[in-house]
Amino acid sequence: MLDTFRPLLEAAHGLDLSNPANARAELTRRFDPSSARARELRTSLLALYEEGKIAANGALPVRWGRAAKAAPETLEQSIDVVVMNGPGPLHRHPLGEVNYCIAMEGSPRFDGQEPGWVVFPPESRHVPTVSGGTMLIVYLLPKGQIEFIK
Repeated sequence: MLDTFRPLLEAAHGLDLSNPANARAELTRRFDPSSARARELRTSLLALYEEGKIAANGALPVRWGRAAKAAPETLEQSIDVVVMNGPGPLHRHPLGEVNYCIAMEGSPRFDGQEPGWVVFPPESRHVPTVSGGTMLIVYLLPKGQIEFIK
């Protein structure tokens, strides 16, 4: 299953997340969400979800699951997958967060942004929210670092 995520891991590897707009542009250059490769990835991810292999915990508005911990084979990024159609838990990104967002139903937006790459810089925090539909989101955390805030 790790091979499914390889294009995303490679696209995000070594990226400076301090300027989200620049990082998003570079991610799109490295792995274009409108490309044939992206369409193949979408098909694979949706199949894994339907098979219960990813985002298998919880219930909407947030289903979640960790696909891999940060390790050398994940280029030191953890891989989590969520399916959302509402708000999630408040959290902080000590080293930033890279999200690859796929529309499943409707015209979803993740924190106001369209499907594709969404980047949060180091030390940012938010209540992740999908509005306007349902979205599958792969989020990559450098060194697996995330802090949930109560």
